[in-house]
Amino acid sequence: MKRSIHRRATKLAAAGLALLAFPLLAVTAGSNEWELALPGYRYEFPRDHFDHPGYQTEWWYYTGNLKADDGREFGFELTFFRQGLTRRSAGENPKSPWDADKLYLAHLALSDLSGRNFYHTERLNRVGPGLAGADLASRRIWNGNWEVHFEEPKPGQQPGQQLQAICDDFSLRLAMRSQKPPVIHGVDGVSQKAPGRGQASHYISYTRLEASGTLEVDGHTFTVSGTAWMDHEFFTHQLAPDQAGWDWISVQLANNEELMLYRLRRRDGSVDPFSAGTFVDSRGNPHHLSASDFSFAPGSAWESTVTGARYPMRWSILILSLRLELDVLTPLDAQEMVSSHPGWPTYWEGAVTIRGIEHAQPVDGVGYLEMTGYDRPVTLPR
Repeated sequence: MKRSIHRRATKLAAAGLALLAFPLLAVTAGSNEWELALPGYRYEFPRDHFDHPGYQTEWWYYTGNLKADDGREFGFELTFFRQGLTRRSAGENPKSPWDADKLYLAHLALSDLSGRNFYHTERLNRVGPGLAGADLASRRIWNGNWEVHFEEPKPGQQPGQQLQAICDDFSLRLAMRSQKPPVIHGVDGVSQKAPGRGQASHYISYTRLEASGTLEVDGHTFTVSGTAWMDHEFFTHQLAPDQAGWDWISVQLANNEELMLYRLRRRDGSVDPFSAGTFVDSRGNPHHLSASDFSFAPGSAWESTVTGARYPMRWSILILSLRLELDVLTPLDAQEMVSSHPGWPTYWEGAVTIRGIEHAQPVDGVGYLEMTGYDRPVTLPR
C-alpha cells in the first residue's frame, strides 16, 4: 500500500537527478550570467558543502537504509534544493527580506519496507528571513524544521552531521558520521552529462555515513541504525534535448565498498555515452567509470496503477574490470513519487537490496535507486 502526504497547495516533486528538470522555474539572469560547471574547479571543504549562489541549481540529497532494534526495516530520503531565479551583481543586496531571487524546495520520503507503506511530502519556500538556506557560517542546510547541521570535525575525522525532519505523520532524527572522505565524481572536477560546454555538474558525495537515531511513525518510536549516502551537486546546465530520462543508483556493499552509476537514456531508447559512475574502494579511493566500463541493465517491471508507467524493478550490474556482478531488487515496488504540479516529472525513488559476486566471492549490500522519464520523457526548456 502506498500512502502520500501533501501539506501545501503548491505540489512540486523532485529528488536527486530529477532536479535536472528544475530549470522549468528559471528566468533569465540578465547581464549577470550564471556560472558553468567547468573542468579545473578547485574544491575546498567545508566551504563546498554549502551554498554556491553563482550556479543556478543546487541540491543536497540524503538517502539511507535503516533497521530498528526489533528488526523492522526502513528507507528514507531527505533532499534540499535551491533554484536561482535571478543572479545578483557582486555586492548587490536584496531590497527586502522577501525579495526572492531564489527558491528552496525540500522533499521527505519514508519507505516502511517491513510494513509495506510509502510516505512522502514536500515543501517550497522563498529565501525569506531565515525560512530556508544553506549557510557556511552556521553550517546548516535547512527548509523550515527540516535540516542538516555539520559539526566541527575532530582532528583526523570527517564532520558529524545531525539530520532532523518532522512532519505530521512521521519524523526522523539521525546522527551521522562519514567513514570516508568526500568523493568528487567525474573527471577534472566535473561530472559531464552531455557534450556541450558546461553541460555538467560539480558533484560531491559522502558514500558511507554511519547513521543512528530515532524514527517516529504511526504513533510508534523506533531506535534505528544503518548507513546513509549524501549527494551534493551544483550546476547551471546539464542535459541535452535528446536525453529523455535517467536511472541512478547508489550501492553500499557489506565489504566497505561503494558504487554510484547513472544511465542516461536517449529518446530513441539507446543509452547515452555520457552515462558514468564511480567505484569507491574500501580505503575510500574513488575510481571513475565511463559508460563503456559497466553494464547497468533493466529486468522485470512493475506497472504503476496511478500513472501507468512501467518501472524496472530488477536490475543487473556488471563491471568486468572489477570482476563485480550485482543483482538489484527492491522489497517494496510502490515507491513512485507522483507530482500533482503540471509539467513536473513523476519518478520512482526507493530502497533496494543488493546481491552478487566480486572476485568469485559472494557480496551483498543495500542502496537507493532512482528512475525518471518512464511515464513521459523529461522535457527541458529550449
